[in-house]
Parts: sequence; structure tokens; C-alpha cells
Amino acid sequence: MEEIRQFLVIDEEEGSRLDVYLSEQLGDMSRSYIQKLIKEKRVKVNGKVEKAKYLVKENDDIFIEIPKPKTLEIIAQDIPIDIVYEDDDLLIVNKPQDMVVHPAPGNYENTLVNAILYHCEGNLSSINGVIRPGIVHRIDKDTSGLLMIAKNNNSHNYLSEQLKDHSITREYEFICHGVIKEDKITVNKPIGRNPKDRLKMAVVKDGKHAVTHFEVINRYENFTHVKATLETGRTHQIRVHALSLNHPLLGDPIYGPKNNKFGVKGQVLHAKKLGFIHPTTKEYVEFDSELPEHFKNIIKKLNKNS
Repeated sequence: MEEIRQFLVIDEEEGSRLDVYLSEQLGDMSRSYIQKLIKEKRVKVNGKVEKAKYLVKENDDIFIEIPKPKTLEIIAQDIPIDIVYEDDDLLIVNKPQDMVVHPAPGNYENTLVNAILYHCEGNLSSINGVIRPGIVHRIDKDTSGLLMIAKNNNSHNYLSEQLKDHSITREYEFICHGVIKEDKITVNKPIGRNPKDRLKMAVVKDGKHAVTHFEVINRYENFTHVKATLETGRTHQIRVHALSLNHPLLGDPIYGPKNNKFGVKGQVLHAKKLGFIHPTTKEYVEFDSELPEHFKNIIKKLNKNS
């Protein structure tokens, strides 16, 4: 049976595209999936079917039918994963570098989702459907570190709301090219698709609001070890904001130099700390993780060189 959700557009939301508006209201549901539901005429505005590009107006009454999730079809695989914490509602996983978070066309195996399906015996939230069960938020393939996984829809919705409200603590550490002179920098620059290369993100005028707080941990010859705290969570946010300061991340295959003296493939970026209000206890919990070996080895080499 379908789930019916209803929204009433308020003054400050007026002017957004219908698909954009719904993706913001529904949290972690992808815009492409919402566009699919619009094409299937599962979305009605004031009782009428509208296109995805329809601009919502104040007091628009919007109904959306969300189909019941299909039975999970992605295979469970016995892949070792580092579980930092687990209870009936969620688990915190320390993802290694070079592991994809969820399956995608052409890559349906050996992802974090395959691993957690096996570990949780399929007991994961179904909000994101077959491909992304339990996945509340993502980090890039080459980024290591902490991720929260929801075991049921209630915890998924509760955690997604905190992401939407920017109330989750997310601290990262990275190594970047060049020496950052300031001890602390806050970058407040909007991020969107790079108009010259759709595979990249960039600082663009009409992008989404994005704020990152940078704090220098250590300076080396030609490199800096930095802590980044996310206020918002845009795609490639840390990587793009660091690039905007002319300090691309070491090893970054998209935004950094093609070659580096360490032979690193993949950005040296680790999601180190994660804190949020627990969906059941309603108490704040925080988790920390050690830097991975490849990261610590680079720091050793930098210390030795300096």
C-alpha cells in the first residue's frame, strides 16, 4: 500500500521547482526518484498533475504517493566491516577508503550496503528503496570514516531531520596542498554543478548554501593537516571549499593535481567525528574514529621530511 504525504507551501518556499521542493521536504529521497514519481502522476498540486519544473506557490496543497518499497534484491555479502557502535535502531560504521557506499548501475556488489545487509540480516530501513537500504547519508568512495546506518524507518526519519536541520556534528580531517597561514577559516560559498563540467561541483552563484569551518592542526613544508567541521552537507563540500582557497586535497582525483609525491590515489579525507541525538533515547551521542593507516603514514612522512 502506498504512503501518502501532504505538504502546504509557505511564503518563503514559493518559487522552487516542484521536484526541488519535494526533495527538500522528503529529506534523503533522491530528486531523480521524485521526478520519476511526478512522471508516473503520483504527485498532485491542488488536485492537478503538474510537471517537475512547475514553480510552487504559497498555499499550494501538494500530495505525493510513495510506493511501498520493493523487497530488497541487492545481495548480502560477508564483507568485514568496522562497526563502531550498534543497537536496535542504528549502527555506526567506520568505512575504509576505496569502498563504495551503495550499489549503482554496473556496480551491484562489494559495497557497504552489501556488507551491512549481511551483518543486519536485511533489517534495515526501506526509505531509500532497494539500492540504498539504511543509508541516511553518504561519503565518497575514497573518503574514509564514520557513517550512520538506520535499521528502521523511524530512526531513518529522525536522523534525516537532524541532517536537514544541520544539527549533526560532523568533523573531518584532511591533508591539503600548500601551507594555510590562518589558524581558522570559515568558507561560506554556495555549491552547485560546475557549468563547464557536469561531473564536478563548484562554487557557483546560484548553488546551494554551503558553510565549512576549517582549523589548522599542523603545518608542513608545502602541506597542511586540517580539521573541517561541516555546517551544511553538500556534495564534495570540503573538497570544493578547500579548492576555493587554492588548497586542494592531497590525492583528490577530481579537484587536485594529477600527480603527487606520495603516489596517493584518492583524497586523503577522513570523517573522524559524528554526533547526533539518538532516535530512541533522545540523548546526544558522539563517536570518534582513529585516522586510517594510509593517513597516518603520510603524516609520518611529512614529519620526517620537515
